[in-house]
Amino acid sequence: MRTVLRDHRKFFLIFALAGLALRLAFVFRLPQITYDSEVYGDIAKNWLEHGIYGLTHAGVVIPTYIRLPGYPAFLAAIWAIVGVEHYRAVMLVQVVIDLGTCVVIADLARRTISPGASRLAFAFATLNPFLANYAAAALSETLEIFFTALALDLAASGLNKLGPKGTDRWIECGIVIGLAISLRPDGGVLLAAILLYMLIGFARWRERRQGMWTAVVVVAMAALPAIPWTVRNALVFHRFEPLVPRYANAENEYVPMGFIRWTKTWMADYVSVEEVYWQVGSDAIDADDLPSRALDNPEQRERTQELIDEYNKTHVLTPQLDAQFGELARERIHDHPLRYYVWLPVVRLTDMWLRPRTELLPNDTRWWEFSQHYGDSMISLALAALNAFFVGAAILTIVRRRHAVVYLGLFVTFIVLRCALLLTLENPEPRYTLECLPAILVLAAGAFHRARGLAASESPRLENAAARS
Repeated sequence: MRTVLRDHRKFFLIFALAGLALRLAFVFRLPQITYDSEVYGDIAKNWLEHGIYGLTHAGVVIPTYIRLPGYPAFLAAIWAIVGVEHYRAVMLVQVVIDLGTCVVIADLARRTISPGASRLAFAFATLNPFLANYAAAALSETLEIFFTALALDLAASGLNKLGPKGTDRWIECGIVIGLAISLRPDGGVLLAAILLYMLIGFARWRERRQGMWTAVVVVAMAALPAIPWTVRNALVFHRFEPLVPRYANAENEYVPMGFIRWTKTWMADYVSVEEVYWQVGSDAIDADDLPSRALDNPEQRERTQELIDEYNKTHVLTPQLDAQFGELARERIHDHPLRYYVWLPVVRLTDMWLRPRTELLPNDTRWWEFSQHYGDSMISLALAALNAFFVGAAILTIVRRRHAVVYLGLFVTFIVLRCALLLTLENPEPRYTLECLPAILVLAAGAFHRARGLAASESPRLENAAARS
């Protein structure tokens, strides 16, 4: 990568400055401190000031395990220098990290396609508003994307050096995956993708012993960051918890599984997440916000209205009320199993991939209502078109130029496993596809550049060996 940077330093400097300007514009004009930001911040503050990894309740710090320690540790490290709750300092550090992600994406494109593709991938990444606006949010996404890109880059480098000579690279890859998992539990998808890709190669590969050794090294290194967290949870809470609970619930906190299952019988797009899903426990639900697919007949409409009215009296979803939502969900699933198990999961996944990525922007969530907010709608459509361009270019590379990308199977495996996880979720939030952006941007660059130069000269040992066997 140094050679590419040196030979095209003016190009990289121009786009780096443009990317910096874009991210600083988000930091100073559209900074985002969300509810999750406040949770992370409270944990980091208590960790610094009281030595307790916990949340504040009624003035008392109570230990918690509802968030992994990666991002609170990042906040605490910065706040130990600049002072607690200085979120702008956090965002400025994230800007630097995000620009580093752009360099890593460029290097990944260089390794797997060509030096020319690395320049285009760098331009795509630096000017990408979907990366830039999360750099201006006190959330874990910027760090998670960085570690994802770095792990893929290290894996692409290590795949050509399986065996003792490449051990250092795989140790680094495993550690980076472990750091990704310490930020978000779904970082484990990255580990699964790399192992599955190698496992498929081993099935036809003569040097399986070296490959198995590599897999053991990666798993061992990835597990290291989870050990102190798991031990801490066992000592404090007397339970085995290597990650976090599925619904990020505290100990003894009631999870309304009936209500969640009911929403899963009709929820298809992000607007329902904001208007219904996130309202539970804090605000009223407006039955008029429910789409028509949530109400299959007049009797169901009446029952649903009664349940929502009962909830709105106290804004508390009691176990008894939750059970009634669960019974309603059971009936709806029985009547329309294909809708529940096939159609809606696919629609939710499509919404996560193609919806305008405006969840951190002031644009109205109902972007399709042009008569209400024409300007917001046009901005949303432009962002949707840009997002569709990247996704479409990536698909074009996969379909038409599958031999032009070294280790294409690694990218595809990661994206497919990520999508398989997202199919299980009831809340279609577009941010859940952000971890795929490094692979998507590299593949998008591949739609415009043939594999040649360095990437072409790096004979992929795994794939060549498989071809010989």
